[in-house]
Amino acid sequence: MTVTAVTKDTEALTMNVHAEFEATPERVWQLWEDPRQLERWWGPPGYPATFDKHDGLTVGARIAYYMTTPEGDKPRGWWEIVEVEPPHRLVIRDGFADETGTPTDGYPTGLMRVSVDDIGGGWSRMTIVNIFPSLEAMEQLLDMGQEEGMTQAIGQIDGILAEDKTGAPA
Repeated sequence: MTVTAVTKDTEALTMNVHAEFEATPERVWQLWEDPRQLERWWGPPGYPATFDKHDGLTVGARIAYYMTTPEGDKPRGWWEIVEVEPPHRLVIRDGFADETGTPTDGYPTGLMRVSVDDIGGGWSRMTIVNIFPSLEAMEQLLDMGQEEGMTQAIGQIDGILAEDKTGAPA
């Protein structure tokens, strides 16, 4: 599995997910930049993501998506790109949305800081720092399965990267 560690800090209101991949930072960046590749890993197994709006990774861009549950429900989310330094840094404001893509009340808005670093030998480390607005929000999202969902979703990236080597789906 690609995830090497998950750490939570209730005082700093953060959850850090660390993963390592046999790929360059530029290749790992493509997994965020290309909505079709993003769809292949963003949702955990059994909850595929569909990105119906992806204006690119530029400051101010909006991205809208939904995940399809095994029961056929389609919970929606949104991203707003806050900072971009390809291929090493991406900051995203994120939250839940209604059917029209409008942010919903009742669920917190968070911040994700993504960093992709070259660690040598053709390997990269991706770190996603989730920043919660309050302890209550952190507990709510973790109770909803955010840690497990992110870990399982990121665990699908190796299969995508393996296709680069074989030229065929893994």
